[in-house]
Order: sequence, then C-alpha cells, then structure tokens
Amino acid sequence: MTGLGRILIVEDDPNDVELTLTALAEYNLANEVVITRDGQQALDYLYVGENFTLAQTTTLRSCCSI
Repeated sequence: MTGLGRILIVEDDPNDVELTLTALAEYNLANEVVITRDGQQALDYLYVGENFTLAQTTTLRSCCSI
C-alpha cells in the first residue's frame, strides 16, 4: 500500500468532531482528515474530490494543537 488514505468524517456537532480528531491523534495517524457537516456535503466531496471547497481539511498533526 502506498501513501496514506484520507479519512472522511461526516458530523454536524463540533464537539464530536473534536473528540474524534483527538481519538485519532492518540494513535499518531498522519492521514489527511476531511470533515463535512452533512450527508449532502459528503456526497459532494466524494463526487467532486480535490476541487471540493466546502469541506474542512486538516491533518491529524495540526489538529492536535486544538
């Protein structure tokens, strides 16, 4: 397997997003994380991919400073 896969999180509660990112960071994952707020945004991201601008994208390394 080459490269790291992206993790797509579909969550509308910011507290749950923070909790999930913290849990993932505890395992020292370096995957890029894409956060969408609802199912429609998630589908838009999946179909549009790299050109998707509504999603918040972060890496787990940068999320740990939240």
